[in-house]
Amino acid sequence: MTTQSAKRQAAEPLESRPDPVPPADAARDAVIVMHGLWMPGWETLLLRRRLEAAGYTTVPFVYPTVGCGLDENAEKLAEFAARVPGRKIHFVGHSLGGVLALKLFERSPIARGGRIVCLGSPLTGTHAGRVLDSLPLGRRIAGRCIHELVVCGGCSPWNGVAELGIIAGDVPLGFGRLLGGLEKPNDGTVAVSETRLPGATDHVVLHCTHMSMLWSPTVAEHVVRFLRNGRFAAEPVAA
Repeated sequence: MTTQSAKRQAAEPLESRPDPVPPADAARDAVIVMHGLWMPGWETLLLRRRLEAAGYTTVPFVYPTVGCGLDENAEKLAEFAARVPGRKIHFVGHSLGGVLALKLFERSPIARGGRIVCLGSPLTGTHAGRVLDSLPLGRRIAGRCIHELVVCGGCSPWNGVAELGIIAGDVPLGFGRLLGGLEKPNDGTVAVSETRLPGATDHVVLHCTHMSMLWSPTVAEHVVRFLRNGRFAAEPVAA
């Protein structure tokens, strides 16, 4: 790297730099795992390890949830996915990460695109987000992604371009309850009703909170089932 190019890279904002793609096996399926609002990405580590134990290459996608909007982040995700090796590219998104995955597929089909699993994602809107977005300070805290999600009212009904599985939680412990008015049942942040998107391939409610689904072995097992078979029901796993 020349001195001038090194200076340019040092001056470039971190959010605008391409995310590094870890080495992957092009002969295996890859799973891009996306974090939720305000999260750094490391909290998905245990889930990623369980997916790797099931035979997948996992690649975390870290994105700015506050400073950039859904459309801008979807474009970043498309560019990132194009650089990920693998026979197929699956997407597993927690909370806002699941919304981002669907926004990506709403834009255009993805080359080598596989299945999508959303974990506690407010796909039809977010009560907690609306409360925050209605307040000047709350809007600054929640950021542009939540503002755009509130304005658009959620994701479009699913058109079946890829098989979509949705996991919701029903243990009501989380930040969203502090804002009041969260419909029951809920996972403490997102109501089960907010996860039910028309056209989805499969939907299941598991006994977990919004955050604990990331380290729940039952949730990980259901994710693997859907990535392999396109359904959450317990069946013999295809080879």
